[in-house]
Amino acid sequence: MSLRPLFTILAGILWLSPGVLAQVVFEAESFLEQTETAQRSWHITKAGSVPDIRPDADPAHLEGASGGAYIEALPDTRRNHGEKLIRSENFSDEPGKIAILRYKVEFPEAGRYYVWARAFSTGTEDNGFHIGLNGAWPESGRRWQTVIKNRWHWECKQRTKEVHTGVPMQLFLDIPEPGEHEILISMREDGAELDQFLLTRDREFRPPGYHRPEKPAAAAKVDKPAPSIEKGADGDGSVSISGERKLWHKVTVDFQGPWAHERATPNPFLDYDYRVHFEHLETGKRSSVLGYFAADGEAANSSAESGTVWRAHFSPALPGKWKYEIQMSQARGIALGDPGEKVADLLGGKEKSGTIQIAESDKMVPDLRARGRLEYTGERYLRFAGDGSYFLKAGPDAPETFLAYRDFDGTRANSEKGKLKSWGPHQGDWNVGDPSWKDGKGKGIVGAINYLSEKGLNTLSFLTYNAGGDGDNVWPFIDRDEKFRYDCSKLDQWEIVFSHATARGMHLHFKLQETEMDDNRRGHKESKNMKVPTSLDGGRLGPERKLYLRELVARFGHHLALNWNIGEENTQSTEEVREMGNYLRKVDPYGHPIVIHTFPNQQEKVYPPLLGTDSPLTGASLQNPWNVVHQRTLQWIEASEKAGKQWVVANDEQNPADLGVPPDPGFEGHSETANPKNGKGYDLHDIRRDTLWGNLMAGGAGVEYYFGYKLPENDLYLENFRSREQSWNFCRIAIEIFRSSEVPFWEMKNANALVGNPKNENRKPWCLAKRGENYLVYIPDGFESANLQVEDSGVSFEARIWDPTGKNSEVKKVLQSSDGNEVELPVGWSGTAERVISLRRIRE
Repeated sequence: MSLRPLFTILAGILWLSPGVLAQVVFEAESFLEQTETAQRSWHITKAGSVPDIRPDADPAHLEGASGGAYIEALPDTRRNHGEKLIRSENFSDEPGKIAILRYKVEFPEAGRYYVWARAFSTGTEDNGFHIGLNGAWPESGRRWQTVIKNRWHWECKQRTKEVHTGVPMQLFLDIPEPGEHEILISMREDGAELDQFLLTRDREFRPPGYHRPEKPAAAAKVDKPAPSIEKGADGDGSVSISGERKLWHKVTVDFQGPWAHERATPNPFLDYDYRVHFEHLETGKRSSVLGYFAADGEAANSSAESGTVWRAHFSPALPGKWKYEIQMSQARGIALGDPGEKVADLLGGKEKSGTIQIAESDKMVPDLRARGRLEYTGERYLRFAGDGSYFLKAGPDAPETFLAYRDFDGTRANSEKGKLKSWGPHQGDWNVGDPSWKDGKGKGIVGAINYLSEKGLNTLSFLTYNAGGDGDNVWPFIDRDEKFRYDCSKLDQWEIVFSHATARGMHLHFKLQETEMDDNRRGHKESKNMKVPTSLDGGRLGPERKLYLRELVARFGHHLALNWNIGEENTQSTEEVREMGNYLRKVDPYGHPIVIHTFPNQQEKVYPPLLGTDSPLTGASLQNPWNVVHQRTLQWIEASEKAGKQWVVANDEQNPADLGVPPDPGFEGHSETANPKNGKGYDLHDIRRDTLWGNLMAGGAGVEYYFGYKLPENDLYLENFRSREQSWNFCRIAIEIFRSSEVPFWEMKNANALVGNPKNENRKPWCLAKRGENYLVYIPDGFESANLQVEDSGVSFEARIWDPTGKNSEVKKVLQSSDGNEVELPVGWSGTAERVISLRRIRE
């Protein structure tokens, strides 16, 4: 082979956005020089010039090659294990011995650069090479490895003795100073085909189109520690208490215990049980709180993977003195409650205990610490344990990928649809004094929460695990497929966001999984044999699922207002849902509500067997066409009451899926109307009438708005909540009407027949009633007159009239029932205006 002539190498510096670390990329065929070619050489393949070197069993792979060219180490005499390995000829585990390429590359800054190569492998023995720097071959550059076959793909893995398939992100070069450096490539296995190299300082960066193949389901059961992690010193056994020691506030108990690492053995997530028992000394009330491994205790800012801090959070429900006692044990699998070996008491029988004095909270609404924990009490509405108020929710259901945020550690896009968010449109909503991490990260997502709170909204929805789903960009693990090892710094950063949301009055809707990976079915398909590697235990309550639920409860269960949603468009079996719900009941000391969301056409199949007193569920998260919300909410309120356990029923997704709730008229040029393929167009006013008020007037718990994938700022890509500002205003007005109506809506039931609508139809009046005492009536536009049937004649009512669009001010009147026991309802501001009327009986 003749050497390629010298030329200026194609090398670029790629700045993705402010704060993203430096990268360089170059074509493999653009080498300056090749040496050590006696046994093998790198040959260039391009259109019209395919090397004729024998043996070479595979054809050219020009399709998809960058720049229409690539290099291959030839001849290729060993393609699989059955063919003879000849060291220093067709294989070299020692770098710098066979077929060395040299490249001159300009680096913009010093530091550690992770090495990605784009390669094509056709067999098990043509998938590796070595990389060097400035004449040296560091250990971190040896044995680049891939196991993906028969397509061009990116990979950054190093083969090790312990992990033959390669350890991700363990292949790197340390560049000592900015400027030009010589990069070296040498053959490890003949037949290797290389297209491009990309070196990046960002450990979390993934090249465009990168996709790691999913493991077989069985492989997910194996916990694989990283090799050769040097153990650090254990903690000194001290205990520290942090946080405001006040009612409903987060109080944190840190224990300086055994040193651990996210990848070490024993596994700090599986093989330790850290928990803190609390007892209120005056009443004897007890609570046992699960703890977790917190690395160095500052992981949100340090990105630490190791440390000696074991942490538990407690949100006390009573003021006064509480005693705490720490328990910590170690055994293989002990976190799952079934240790595989003798349990070791890490406290050595010594009691680690103390007392904390809890004062009253000093917070003000909307801060949830002024209201207490949101609880299910067997009624249609959730109630705050502190001030006793009832909760009606309104806020966004989209984006489901709320947590796919580039400022979170270890967060990356694993599919083309999974673009990460910057939350740039809300960067300016961040306020001085608000939280951030790592010298200013997090301002965009914190600003988004500020915006929602300032609009009067009170709920936030997000997936915590979607690997293999639509976005494929959110998981709590150190890597997408490492289901037994959790990312301490990422989860600490999530906690900063959730804590800020609590302070801003936001309910947290944890959607625990989505339909593509909640079990061994894809979406709503009924295939019994399909394997879905990213599903936790294939849908069953196994070790992956147990640990996932335990970690979420331990880290985030102290928040005051949240629900656990079994899954978005869930297709698990009844048994699987019950198992999962019952396990949540077991490990969650606060008893947060548990709901389920499923496809509209599967509600009749999914919900009925989950009703009743023996069900762990407390409610339904409904998905329905936007114009049947009233009827479906009523259906499941009444069915659950009949079954003996009243559900809290919210409407959390509006079909059609491609449209949902439209943006404001004119936003990004969008017209006023959402136009489905088959059906009449609708707009945000229709959503207000039939979705928002449809749920509330059925006795529902409120709404979350879904934004369809054909609309601007949709369920995967939304970063600007201002796209629906008018709809948020309508939501705020509706909640304010309920709060200020002075009628006990929580004691009232739907009674549409009292306003002439016995069939519960849309675009006719709806009514909530505590008969003989209180009524709340919604009258859509188009009705000049409407009457309310009451219990008695000659009864006076204080009436208040509101405009649900917010254009007109409240009007007060006194109304009296006629001899026919009817009250003629006032028209309001014009003869046919949409209006809401509350009536409160006047007693002498």
